[in-house]
Amino acid sequence: MNAVTLSPKFQVVIPQAVREALKLSPGQKLQVVQYDDRIEFIPQRTARQLRGSLRGIDTEVERDADRA
Repeated sequence: MNAVTLSPKFQVVIPQAVREALKLSPGQKLQVVQYDDRIEFIPQRTARQLRGSLRGIDTEVERDADRA
């Protein structure tokens, strides 16, 4: 588990292993979400980058008999 230190300017450095695993680049925008007592950073991706990310997802939806 990686630990970071909050600077006096409230900045953190994302560890290199995490940056490489998520393919983050300098200047990339991250969405910040507070969830209970933690902070989550979610990389914002363009539609082009997301293309194909849902390949293989099950699209079958159970429907009522009168909606078939």
